[in-house]
Amino acid sequence: MHHRLRTSAATAALALAATGLVATVPAEAEHRACPTLKVSEGWYGDNKARLDALIADHCHDKGKKPVAVFDWDNTVIKNDVGDATFYWLLRNERIRPPRNGDWSTTSRHLTPGAAAALGHACPSGVRTLPTATDSRCADEILSVYGTGATTGGAAAFTGFDHRRTEPQYAWLAQLLRGWTTRQVESFAAAARAENLAAPQGAVQRVGTSEVTAWVRHYPQQRDLIRTLQDAGFDVWIVSASPEPVVDVWAKGVGVHPSRAIGIRNTTEHGRLTAHLKGCGTVRDGEDRMITYIDGKRCWINQEILGVHGPAAERVQPASRRHVLAAGDSDTDVSFLRDATGLRLVLNRNKNELMCRAYENGDGRWIVNPMFIEPKKPKTTPYPCATTGYTAADGTAEPVRRSDGSVIPDQTDSVP
Repeated sequence: MHHRLRTSAATAALALAATGLVATVPAEAEHRACPTLKVSEGWYGDNKARLDALIADHCHDKGKKPVAVFDWDNTVIKNDVGDATFYWLLRNERIRPPRNGDWSTTSRHLTPGAAAALGHACPSGVRTLPTATDSRCADEILSVYGTGATTGGAAAFTGFDHRRTEPQYAWLAQLLRGWTTRQVESFAAAARAENLAAPQGAVQRVGTSEVTAWVRHYPQQRDLIRTLQDAGFDVWIVSASPEPVVDVWAKGVGVHPSRAIGIRNTTEHGRLTAHLKGCGTVRDGEDRMITYIDGKRCWINQEILGVHGPAAERVQPASRRHVLAAGDSDTDVSFLRDATGLRLVLNRNKNELMCRAYENGDGRWIVNPMFIEPKKPKTTPYPCATTGYTAADGTAEPVRRSDGSVIPDQTDSVP
C-alpha cells in the first residue's frame, strides 16, 4: 500500500510540473523505498527472498530501530580474524611474557601442567617473546591456543562453564596484556592487510606449523549489512575475538566500532590487563563470561538492550529483542534462538546449531551453505537426540526444545 501511495504521489507531482504548476509532495512520498539485496549469487533456495521480505516488514520502522546482530568469524567473513591476529602476534614477536615467568597469571583456567609447559618452553625476563625464531616457544603457545592442549597432549584448560566461556578464545585477549588498545588495533590492522592481500588458500609458517594465512569478506553479507542499514536497522557485530580486533575489521563492512562487541579486557594505567570485563552476575576481573553461547546473549542484553545484572543473562521479552541474527557455530546458538524474525545460519556442520536450524520448530530458521568453500553434506545425521548439546560442565547431552522435549536426529540437507 505504501509503495502505491509513493508512486501515485510522484506521478501527480510530475504531471503538475509538466503544466507549470507547483506541487507539494506529501511527506510520505519523500521517504525512500525499502531497499532490497543486490547480490543474488550464493543464496540458497528462497533465503534471499525471505530476507528481503523481513527487511520490507521492518523498513524505516517508526520509533525504535529494529536490531540485527551478526557473528563475525565465518559468518561475515571466511576464516577467523582472532586466529589471523594471533598468528601475526607470534610471527612479529608481540606477546609479552607473564610477570615472573608465571603463566598461570595469564588465565585462571590454565592447568598447572600447561603453565609448566609454557614456562619450560618460553624464556622469561625478556620484553617480548622471541616467537619468530624460537619455534619451541611458538609451538607451545600455538598448541595451547589452537588445540586446548600442550604439545605433550595434556589438557590446557579446566574449571570453566562451557556455555559461558571458551578459555582458548579468552586467552588470546589475555595475551594482549601490557599493550594499549591503540597498539592492538595497529596489530589487527597489519594482520588484516596481510590476510586480505594473500591469495585464497594461502598458508604461513608459525613455529613449525603451517596455518591459514588468508581472510575474505563475504560479498553477500556485506550487501546484507548495507541493505539493513539503508532500511533503518541498527546493525551490530558480536564476536568472541578481542574487541579491538573486531573494531578494526567491522569498519570494513560499514559497522562503526561503537556497534561491535568482542572480548573486553580490563585496563590499568591505559594498558590492557590479563583480566576481562564481566556481564550479568559475573564481575569485572572474574574472567568467567565472554561473548560465547549464553555469554553472547548476556552481552547483547547488556550492551544493546541496556539490561544489567542477573536479568542480562535471561531471555528478554520478544518486543525488546533483535529481529535478525546471523551465525555459523554452536557459539552463536543462544543469540540466534533469541531473534524474533529470522535466524540465518551458515552451515559449518556444527551439531547443536544445525539440530535447531534443521528442526526449525517455528519456521524462522534459514540455512545457507558457506559462501566460500562450502562444506560437503554430512553423510550421517546430526546426533541431536544423544550428544548434540554441550552442557555447562562439558557433558554431551541431547538437544532439547524450550519445553524440554528432545529434538530427533537431523539430516544435513543444505550443504
